[in-house]
Amino acid sequence: MALTKNERRLRIKNRIRKVVSGTEARPRLAVYRSNKEIYAQIVDDVTGKTIVAASSRDKDIDTAKANKTEAAALVGKALAEKALKAGVETIAFDRGGYLYHGRVKSLADGAREAGLKF
Repeated sequence: MALTKNERRLRIKNRIRKVVSGTEARPRLAVYRSNKEIYAQIVDDVTGKTIVAASSRDKDIDTAKANKTEAAALVGKALAEKALKAGVETIAFDRGGYLYHGRVKSLADGAREAGLKF
């Protein structure tokens, strides 16, 4: 029987997580995309702590009245600004099993523009 979309994404996500992990020097930027929103957080996997997080539900992004791709870019910029304040400059990007296209790519580009190094 064929896999559902979500089962396929979770398999790809597990394959990615075998390779990509966050350390204190280079934490992991994890992305989750729902139908309406997009969430991103920078995680130190060694200690199991989230350093910073941002989402399209944040007040400044939610009131921007942008489409979903533009909102993803705003989330990337907001996350990068918070990360730079927390002392994080380089990250490992974890696309969470999603294709690097559309909203996920827009979030990554927004984070790069704001100063994060991948």
